[in-house]
Amino acid sequence: MNHELNKQVAVYCASSTQIDDSYFRDARHLGQLMAEQNVTLINGAGNMGLMAESADGCLQKGGKAIGVIPTFMIEEGWCHNGMSEIIETADMHERQTKMAEMSNAGIFLPGGCGTFAELMELITWKQLGLYLKPIIILNTNGYFDSLLNTLYQAITQNFMRPVHADIWRVAPTPEEALKMALETPFWDTSIRRFAKI
Repeated sequence: MNHELNKQVAVYCASSTQIDDSYFRDARHLGQLMAEQNVTLINGAGNMGLMAESADGCLQKGGKAIGVIPTFMIEEGWCHNGMSEIIETADMHERQTKMAEMSNAGIFLPGGCGTFAELMELITWKQLGLYLKPIIILNTNGYFDSLLNTLYQAITQNFMRPVHADIWRVAPTPEEALKMALETPFWDTSIRRFAKI
C-alpha cells in the first residue's frame, strides 16, 4: 500500500458537550498525534464536542484539519471557523461520500446516532466492496462494546459471515487507533462475493 496516500484520515465523532472528560482527552490526543505524524485530519467541521476537540488538538500542534459540512449546518452556526479548510456540501449524504473519498482510513470515536449511522454505512459499503479502506473503532471506556456485541451476534446468527468481522478493527487508545489506520491493509474487492450469505 502507498503510505503517502495514508496521510489523510477521517475522524468521526460526537458533537455533544455533555460527556465525560475522558472522551475529550482521547479526541484531543488523537488530533495531536495526527499533527505530530503529519496526518491531515478530516472531520465534519463541527464547532462543539469531540469534533471540535480533535480538530483543535491537531491545529494547536501545527497540523492540518479539513472540515466537510452541509450548507444547513453552516447556516445554523455549527461550523468550526478555525479549520484549515472548509468544504461545503449540499447535504449529509454528500458529506459522507466526500469524507470517505478524501481520506484513506476512518477512525470512529464515541458518538450518537449520527456517528453510528456513519459507521454502519461504511461497514456496509466495505462488505459490498464499495469502500476498501481501514475502519478503526476507538473504544474509549468500552463505549462501543454493546454495538460490537450486536455486530458479532449478527455473525454468529448468520446474518453476516465470519470474514466480515475483519471489516473493522478495534483500538483501546488513540495511539493504537492511528497506528491501525495507517498500517491496516486495504480490503480485497473479491470479498464482495461473500456479501450474500
